[in-house]
Amino acid sequence: MRNLRTALFFGLLITLAAALGLVVRQAPPESTVPSVDNPGPLGLRALYLYLKEGGAPVEAHRDSLESLPPDTRTLVLPAPQARAVSTGEVAALERFVRGGGTLVVLVSHEKDQGQPALSLWLELGQGPLLPTRERGLPADTQDLGGTTLDVWLPAGAVYGLKNLRVSRDRGVTVGKPEAVPLAGLENAVGLWRLGLGQGEVYVAAGADLAENRRLELLDNLRFWEALAARGPLRFDEFHHAAAPPPPLSRGIWVFALQCLAVGLLYAVSRGTRFGAPRPLQPVRHRSSVEYARSMGWLARRSRVERELLPELAHGLRQLMHERLGIALTLSEEEAARLLEQRCGLPAPHYLEARAQLARALDQPAVTPRDYARIAARYARLEDVITGRATGPGPP
Repeated sequence: MRNLRTALFFGLLITLAAALGLVVRQAPPESTVPSVDNPGPLGLRALYLYLKEGGAPVEAHRDSLESLPPDTRTLVLPAPQARAVSTGEVAALERFVRGGGTLVVLVSHEKDQGQPALSLWLELGQGPLLPTRERGLPADTQDLGGTTLDVWLPAGAVYGLKNLRVSRDRGVTVGKPEAVPLAGLENAVGLWRLGLGQGEVYVAAGADLAENRRLELLDNLRFWEALAARGPLRFDEFHHAAAPPPPLSRGIWVFALQCLAVGLLYAVSRGTRFGAPRPLQPVRHRSSVEYARSMGWLARRSRVERELLPELAHGLRQLMHERLGIALTLSEEEAARLLEQRCGLPAPHYLEARAQLARALDQPAVTPRDYARIAARYARLEDVITGRATGPGPP
């Protein structure tokens, strides 16, 4: 009894825990997309709001890079992966930079960046792993998984800066001969500058410089303030959204319409048609007399076959055997004598019926009248044998 109570108690606790687990909704996982709409640690929402509230002309560009507003001074590509930058957009970016614009490319740490056109233009590649370094961080600040980059060449947007805080991940390489490394650690480069025409391109390893979790560390925020001071700055959001599926081709619509037309044609051809109501036709069944007359007419028309007479005699002898025990192998005279003894039917009556049948068989043709007379006589004999009639009846 005690064990039963203990089992019921723990079973109730388990059921309650399972119910609470189903009721409580788990928080959705944090987004890893470096978007200005992402307020998580890996998003860029804090940078966007800081520059916006500081009075800097900052906007999110949600269209193709080929339709970049002409007043754009700085464009930021924060590690786009959902949609590839097309060759036409790369050509538009090159025109933008050579015309005096500033392009900031935050390269994804993933090995397969999904941006072949952009990588081909800037000759991007993965560099060596950045070593760990905590230099410059306050004593009460912890940044697990991060490292500090030294600014080697304080030029352009990093003028006056000393250290940048990024993730301890792989650096980035730029194969262009005119590219200059601005910041890095030992033999790994985390930030490049590439001059093209009247503009410049900054290439950084990852979106670490702009992420919410490291924005206020070291000189990261000063880097973005220097870029925003140049004029209107726009973050590319177009390539963070997956491309919509292609529209259905005209052939699919034509096929669907053909199937619909065939289905309607089948329904019209095989469906039940509901017309005007018709008066019900009275059904008149034939009477028993009509059936009997029809059978008589059919018998007269088909005539009588000679084989029917022997069947009358055989059927009577079979009945005598079954009812009275008179063997089929006995002669007609012996059968007539036993018939008289067992049911009182005079023997001459049976023998006369048998002789009448023999005379009919000797005739060339059996008329319906003769057959009816012989059949009636044998029917009376059957009635006497079965007990339905008494006495011999008329001869």
